[in-house]
Amino acid sequence: MNDTTHYPTAPAKGPRALLARLADIATLCTPHSLLALVNRIAIAGIFWLSARTKVEGWFTVSDSAYALFREEYKLPLLPPELAAQLATVAEHVFPLLLVLGLFTRLSALALLGITLVIQVFVYPDAWPTHLSWAGLMLYLAGRGAGNVSLDRALGIR
Repeated sequence: MNDTTHYPTAPAKGPRALLARLADIATLCTPHSLLALVNRIAIAGIFWLSARTKVEGWFTVSDSAYALFREEYKLPLLPPELAAQLATVAEHVFPLLLVLGLFTRLSALALLGITLVIQVFVYPDAWPTHLSWAGLMLYLAGRGAGNVSLDRALGIR
């Protein structure tokens, strides 16, 4: 059963009835398509703004971005120059895809992977922030882009 299944219960009375009615109204006012659109824009904004700090002009990876990956981030397995380039491209492409609602599940999972790398290797004490991002991305990965998306228009689930 999914999480929207209603189990038979005795009719609510008094304050319980009011709370149940308010819950129903809240559900009607927050359909999946609205939640997905807000989540897509929120996560896209976070990563897009981060990406823009790594470039000069339209799309030249800055010397300061390379220095950041060399001196502060120090990711294992990847040379800092390659890591800076990959992160910069990913932080531009996947947010754009999220705003468009195109390949939403893939984009959310890719940004979730980036978040995991940041959490584990770069800022392990920033878990409250990263957990809040992960919650938004897990929703998108699990439920998709919603009706206001290119995924929907193209029949991509």
